[in-house]
Amino acid sequence: MSTLLECRKLTKRFKEKEALKQIDLKLESGRIIGVLGPNGSGKTTLIKLINGLLVPTEGEILFCGGAIGVESKKHISYLPDQTYLNMEHKVKDTIAFFEDFYEDFEKERAYDMLDKLHIHADDRLKTLSKGTKEKVQLVLVMSRRAKLYVLDEPIAGVDPAVRDYILNTIITNYDSEASILIATHLIADIENILDEAVFIREGQIMLHASAEDIRMKEGMSIDAYFREVFKC
Repeated sequence: MSTLLECRKLTKRFKEKEALKQIDLKLESGRIIGVLGPNGSGKTTLIKLINGLLVPTEGEILFCGGAIGVESKKHISYLPDQTYLNMEHKVKDTIAFFEDFYEDFEKERAYDMLDKLHIHADDRLKTLSKGTKEKVQLVLVMSRRAKLYVLDEPIAGVDPAVRDYILNTIITNYDSEASILIATHLIADIENILDEAVFIREGQIMLHASAEDIRMKEGMSIDAYFREVFKC
């Protein structure tokens, strides 16, 4: 394994509010990592910094040893927490757009996932259910041969059956040398696929450990420990 992403004293302020406070974090390749915290804890701010959508107030964030920018975006595949696709397009039109835009996008891989998920390429996005739109977005993200997949709340707002589809798609469609970063507050649904967990609260990292170490040391599931740590 090698260091894929590193945050050094990473801080982000919005006027008087500190969304992230002096974060030090190092993530290795070949891992599935959960960034776990309640709503408003700083998860989405961290993800936007990783994807170059925000600029640090202080500190720095490095990807493969270099600054976040044009080069890093070639290797980071990002799933935001909001739908961003053109609802007037057909699924196949969106696939064609991604193929033109990203050098590492594999059209055959996308169509294979669509087939497995029983999604028709000729369907217009606006006619699809919320869960199916979520699947299409995930197919687009996971069809890239990225070094890092960053998924912001990929299973929020969809029913349990769709969650199973989404999680199965995630774990079966990435390279073993790549890493997946999943930000969520729905711990119970994803903890079985995690290699590591990062607990974040009020912009600070409270814990970063392997999933197995947490279970062994605390004698409980990651979800149960999360509820213990973040209880009111």
